[in-house]
Amino acid sequence: MDLVLIRLLFVIFVAVICYLIQPFGLAAKWDAGVGVAIGTAILVFEWRLRNVSLKRLIGAAIGSVLGILGAYLFALVIRNSIPAGHTQSFLQILVMMLMAYVGLAVGANKGDLLNLAALGGIFGGEKGLKKSYKILDTSVIIDGRIADIAETGFLDGNIVIPQFVLRELQLVADSADSLKRNRGRRGLDILQRLQKVASLQISIVEEDFPTVREVDLKLIELAKLHEGKIVTNDFNLNKVAQLQGVEVLNINELANSLKPIVLPGETMRVFILKEGKEYNQGVAYLDDGTMVVVDNARRMIGKTVDICVTSVLQTTAGKMIFGRWDERTMPIRQESARPVPVPTVAVVPVEEKKPVPLVVDGPAK
Repeated sequence: MDLVLIRLLFVIFVAVICYLIQPFGLAAKWDAGVGVAIGTAILVFEWRLRNVSLKRLIGAAIGSVLGILGAYLFALVIRNSIPAGHTQSFLQILVMMLMAYVGLAVGANKGDLLNLAALGGIFGGEKGLKKSYKILDTSVIIDGRIADIAETGFLDGNIVIPQFVLRELQLVADSADSLKRNRGRRGLDILQRLQKVASLQISIVEEDFPTVREVDLKLIELAKLHEGKIVTNDFNLNKVAQLQGVEVLNINELANSLKPIVLPGETMRVFILKEGKEYNQGVAYLDDGTMVVVDNARRMIGKTVDICVTSVLQTTAGKMIFGRWDERTMPIRQESARPVPVPTVAVVPVEEKKPVPLVVDGPAK
């Protein structure tokens, strides 16, 4: 809020100066309007400079100084070779602007070659600052787990979202296929959740690489430019980025590393869900989705058994656990089917009726 107030006062100050001095020879109010336009242009230029790295700023400053020095030498030649007049003044101004612009542009592009860490001091932290940039891929945005990680506080710093990734996400959200459309809209919702995380600084960069067509290669070039890390769950992008020396944060690798460690010889309880591919195998799944292949458990489908872990296989797609069920040592636990209580019927004993003597009128015989 204080910075906004300072910028507003700056624009007002420039407008008042132009109103009082009238440097353009116009009416006072028109000069004030030109002053407002100049102050606004300076603020826009300052806002654009905030996204420029320190290397580029230093390179642009050195290039502009060298360009102005060269323009001064050219101006001496023009002054000695062309008579004084409007043509001489125009050429001198044109050469100065041209050399300053060329020096500024070339110096900014070549500024990334500077090694500021060798200078020490305040420039030593520039490399570490750039390393904190994390560039999001389209796949990891649609996946959604990145928002859960950020909300728990394990992800912080500067999150960079390229403009070409947003365009790709918008194309997916506008697709005629309902499945793709839902995935794209889910990605847009995930971005809104990330913007609400207080520990993150979301930045949308405009850098694009027209000569590169594929989005994955553009992400790699952008990561090289900002010296950042790519956050993705794409296996192919992970390999290509590593080959080109770009650091990658793979969400799938993080999920695999958080799965519980199981050692061979341990006993675990699983629910046999379906039949395996090999003979007499059963397949079970843990709560985190890890597949458990159990030998000798084909006939135990639909039952919960205790198995002995024989080996653990770690792959790029995840972790697989192999175990064996031995009916002689491992009990069967039928947890899904509970015995149904049988209602008891109370039996009431019937009293035995005694015979009633027959009474006949007259004397008993």
